[in-house]
Amino acid sequence: MSKVKFGVMLRQQKIDFSSIVDAARLCDELGYHSVWFYDHILGMGGIDVDIYESWTLMSALSTITSNINIGTMVLCNSFRHPPLLAKMGATLDVISDGRLDLALGAGWFEQEYRAYGYDFPDTRTRIEQLSESVQIIKSMWTEDKASFSGNHYRIKDAYCNPKPIQKPHPSITIGGSGEKHLLRVVAQHADSWNSPATHAEQFDKKYEALNRHCDEAGRDVKEIEISQQTVCVIVENESMLEEKLEKAQRRYGFFGDIKKFGIVGTPDQCIKKIRSDLEKGISKYTIFFSDIMKPETLKLFAREVMPEFQ
Repeated sequence: MSKVKFGVMLRQQKIDFSSIVDAARLCDELGYHSVWFYDHILGMGGIDVDIYESWTLMSALSTITSNINIGTMVLCNSFRHPPLLAKMGATLDVISDGRLDLALGAGWFEQEYRAYGYDFPDTRTRIEQLSESVQIIKSMWTEDKASFSGNHYRIKDAYCNPKPIQKPHPSITIGGSGEKHLLRVVAQHADSWNSPATHAEQFDKKYEALNRHCDEAGRDVKEIEISQQTVCVIVENESMLEEKLEKAQRRYGFFGDIKKFGIVGTPDQCIKKIRSDLEKGISKYTIFFSDIMKPETLKLFAREVMPEFQ
């Protein structure tokens, strides 16, 4: 059985920092591959709630964990100037001893842009900016000094030292599902593609589009690691499932029908779902656990499910 990487989406709004630390340390101890945050500066489900900024969280957690990778699914490209983000990423990779997972997206939450004074260009332009950003970041991570001149960003003789520990550079994931433009950028520049939970039920269609773009780019789609954002509702026995699934659907229903696309059920049922995903090429997850703050849930998944894919 092929190895699968299991990442956990941690809470970052309406929560004490000490609770985030406890959850991250537990994931580290249990052998999860990674912990993740989302890159929003206004709250989800209430724009005025307390919410921590993701890069600051990543930096803090890198100093109190030892093995687990740390990432944001996904960083909004518009929030940080690409060459500065390259420098930030290199620095975090060094201080974490090579544990950065860099994931980028084109951005979408217009209300955040307006509230914080960012320009909000059309979708096509934001995706073009994302494409240029990835090229700049890669060049700054791998070249002695980098220069780039695009339609949106320019750098000249930009040094980025120290370089990241991971060679040739930390993996760059692009998240999103736009078949015409976004997945073309994935095919051209990404090491990994993350399929968002909102489009999990259309994964086959999205993957076919990515494959077409890879053919046009002269690239084998199998070179690209496929990850999926998803929801997990795991129970020790089926008698507990209905109530727990109902609560999860209320909380994460904006993603769609969790029972159809999520990792749902007893450990054996969860294993069966992951095996079917693996056959499609999915080998990495960023998981919203339905009750993330209950340690027994993380322990159950780590004990009963993860060993089947190690």
